[in-house]
Amino acid sequence: MTAFRRSTLFIVFLFILIIAYVGGCRRAGAWLTKEDVPVHADAIILLMGNFPERVLQVHDTWESGLADRVIIVEESMGPFSALESRGASIVSNSEQAAGSLVALGIPVDSIVLLPGNALSTLDEAYAVGKCLAGNSEADTLILVSSPAHMRRAYMIFNSTLRAMDKNVVIGCKPSSYSSFNGVKWWRRKEDIQTVFAEYIKIASYMLVEKHKLPGSEE
Repeated sequence: MTAFRRSTLFIVFLFILIIAYVGGCRRAGAWLTKEDVPVHADAIILLMGNFPERVLQVHDTWESGLADRVIIVEESMGPFSALESRGASIVSNSEQAAGSLVALGIPVDSIVLLPGNALSTLDEAYAVGKCLAGNSEADTLILVSSPAHMRRAYMIFNSTLRAMDKNVVIGCKPSSYSSFNGVKWWRRKEDIQTVFAEYIKIASYMLVEKHKLPGSEE
């Protein structure tokens, strides 16, 4: 049996175990919704995705005085770049998110839009790590994302920044504007799909992506 076949079978087996566990564990949704907010942070990281609910939470978090800077990594716009190459004016999701924060009252000079062309949370973590490389005093961050994405986002940022030799405390603030119910996730089709998808993505990260980080064993 080849190494690839063994790996594939292992992933399938793990997937089956995850489904069995999630199906029988009512706390599976609540576990995804990690919340751990430090007293103060150097920056709030707005993770792209469903940005309306995340932008609202970033504004509330900033307004509460937990941090005075917001960092957004420029999200990849994929095929939209072809339109730009032909002269179309495209406002990226990241630019819209930044503009929304300004409209809500956050000063424009408090928002940092990092280049990154990010396709994933892992790309965002790398971009933030590179930004922090030139700032040895920044040691505490608050991630803001959708509730179900929060646990995986923490895992990715924690592993990535440590691999980049950045010892950073990572806080988590899931958006309170989301409709996701982590406590009773099995009662709604959309929440069931979200929980299963997140556990699959966590398994993929642990088995594949994490081992590609700098300093990880092959």
